[in-house]
Amino acid sequence: MIQSGCILQVIFISWCCLILILEQVIAFRERTKGNMSTDQKPQNIDEYIAGFPQVVQEILQKIRMTVKKAAPDAQETIKYQMPAFMLNGNLVYFAAFKNHIGFFPPVTGNEMLKNELSVYEGPKGSLKFPLDKPIPYDLIRRIVNLKVRENLEKAGAKQKKN
Repeated sequence: MIQSGCILQVIFISWCCLILILEQVIAFRERTKGNMSTDQKPQNIDEYIAGFPQVVQEILQKIRMTVKKAAPDAQETIKYQMPAFMLNGNLVYFAAFKNHIGFFPPVTGNEMLKNELSVYEGPKGSLKFPLDKPIPYDLIRRIVNLKVRENLEKAGAKQKKN
């Protein structure tokens, strides 16, 4: 029997993904005005990053490298028109917006990170790193490490059931 907490978490994550998709579509349309047709979607992370001004590209590349270093076995992809990393399921997503970098999915259940994350709390538990402030790359690394552990634990538990 699935616990009600798990069902609520799935519903919460689904809502977050829907909101992220809508935010990303809006950001993509703003970003591509005059540059390319909105029918053209980035096929990989390099194409995604190339669609931004140089200063934002540098931030996005550094986030990408931070995630890759923390999760070297994760696979890069584009999901919901955002850079994403997969490792036994969804690991993390990030996206550039007009005034911030969004980082997803929500981080839950870690009291040690809770206070640090509250400064960057965005809608539905996502994180918003303002572009006019230093990006917390070390915090991103720790979030990715946590997500890697969570995904590996879930994969291990799934294998035990089977």
